[in-house]
Amino acid sequence: MAVSASLIPVSSTTTTSLTFGTRKPPAFPSLACPFKGSLKKLNSTPCGYTATLRVQLRRPLSVVVNKAASAPAPAAGASSVRFRLDNLGPQPGSRKKAKRKGRGISAGQGASCGFGMRGQKSRSGPGVRKGFEGGQMPLYRRIPKLRGIAGGMRAGLPKYVHVNLRDIEDARFKDGEEVSLETLKEKGVINPSGRERKLPLKILGEGELSKKLTFKARAFSTSAKEKLESAGCSLTVLPGRKKWVKPSVAKNLARAEEYFAKKRAAAAASEPASA
Repeated sequence: MAVSASLIPVSSTTTTSLTFGTRKPPAFPSLACPFKGSLKKLNSTPCGYTATLRVQLRRPLSVVVNKAASAPAPAAGASSVRFRLDNLGPQPGSRKKAKRKGRGISAGQGASCGFGMRGQKSRSGPGVRKGFEGGQMPLYRRIPKLRGIAGGMRAGLPKYVHVNLRDIEDARFKDGEEVSLETLKEKGVINPSGRERKLPLKILGEGELSKKLTFKARAFSTSAKEKLESAGCSLTVLPGRKKWVKPSVAKNLARAEEYFAKKRAAAAASEPASA
């Protein structure tokens, strides 16, 4: 690096100029430090990059090892591991602390276990029955009642398969033929299904009949009976299914029937004698 300077005496009014060729003067780092405290209090620490990882577990892990199964068989004369009260315990998390109800507000369940202070619902026992509204008219008694099967009663269920005289006339029966539940099914007059298949036949009196037929049914309405008798038809009332009764009741019924039969016979015998 060529350095040239003019040898001129320096005075208070003259300045010195240095020429470092064509390059710019080097930039030195600033020695200014923002630290304004005392240097005596600073301690030298090593510049090692050491990181410490701390893992905090919510619950310490515990492993229960069956020492009796994992340990080798003890030698002859050696003492084996005995189970005592200090080395027995349940698995972690298998037991929970029971709730202490009714032990004050600090127990977490309230002083009265959430059942309130007073009243029937806070007492022991079955409590209030279903549908009870404190004495006022309950809902199931305020609403109107429905008749028949809609109201839950068996009175609305049909007891017979009903057939009118008009339907029998349209079925084109011939004179002298039998009208029963089976023949009406064959003609297609009725087609019972479900529960109706076990029901008996009943003849109703709507319409007119112009043929002499033989009827076999469980029941006849009053109007149908009058029209069929006037038309010269023969009517046969089929017996119904007898209701089961206890043997003692059946014996009493038989005695009563025998007693009233004798009275009817005596009354019938006394009528011509008096006449």
